[in-house]
Amino acid sequence: MPGARRRARVPAAVLLIAPSLIVMTALFAWPLVVGIGQAFSGPDGPTLAYVRRMLDDPYFWPAARNTALLIVVLIPVQFAFALTMALLLRERPRFAGVHFYIWVIPLAISDLAAGLVWLSVFTDRGYLNSTLDHLGLGGYAWLSYENTTTMFLAVVVAELWRSTSLVLVIVVAGLQGVPKDYDEAAAVFGATYWQRLRHVVLPQLRPSLQVALILRTILALETFAVAQALTGRSLPLLVGETYQWYNALQNPNVATAIALVVLAVSMLAAAGYLRLLRDRTVAR
Repeated sequence: MPGARRRARVPAAVLLIAPSLIVMTALFAWPLVVGIGQAFSGPDGPTLAYVRRMLDDPYFWPAARNTALLIVVLIPVQFAFALTMALLLRERPRFAGVHFYIWVIPLAISDLAAGLVWLSVFTDRGYLNSTLDHLGLGGYAWLSYENTTTMFLAVVVAELWRSTSLVLVIVVAGLQGVPKDYDEAAAVFGATYWQRLRHVVLPQLRPSLQVALILRTILALETFAVAQALTGRSLPLLVGETYQWYNALQNPNVATAIALVVLAVSMLAAAGYLRLLRDRTVAR
């Protein structure tokens, strides 16, 4: 009987995380249930009318394509920049602290403010065209609806400048936990810099890279203010379409359906990263 009572006792860990579970249920699970109900129910009961309206919208598929393309282009470039800067800081160059603070300044700037900053660069009479005119090269309509490629590149550049600092902070924090002893031992045994980076440093950065990949993919899926400031609806994105349906078109049901698409893709991406970057040695 005493053993049965011990087994029935609630573990202390469960009691400790119970408040956070309650808060997460209130802030996430309940709104999710309400959102699903809003997207799939109408005045006459369950319906797929709002989903069909979302799929038939001429902006939806271009928005999905642009969002996917933004992730495919932006994430690898961001991680390449962030890893390069973090590895440079690891070598302790002169004024390393100053370099770090300069690189993370964009982290303190809001999305909309960053979009307005880059709008002043790419607009027809902006800094970029003024420089080109000064050099005798003439200006270019970077943000014209006729030039979708340059519009997309402008959004990529603005997002790259604004959010690479987040990845940098996570990677720098991860590098603090990588002992230099392993790196130095590999160097003693003749490993090149790239071999040490691939087989010593990056494997130990796996947890930090996991977190950074999940966060940046979710935030890239939610890109809105920067693109809105630069291109308006000329370069549609999924979250921008959610805003359009909710505010301009006054249809929260379709807006919720698009938001659920973003949520589903975010969850699939997070699960994929966790599976791809899991520590197989621990699993065995």
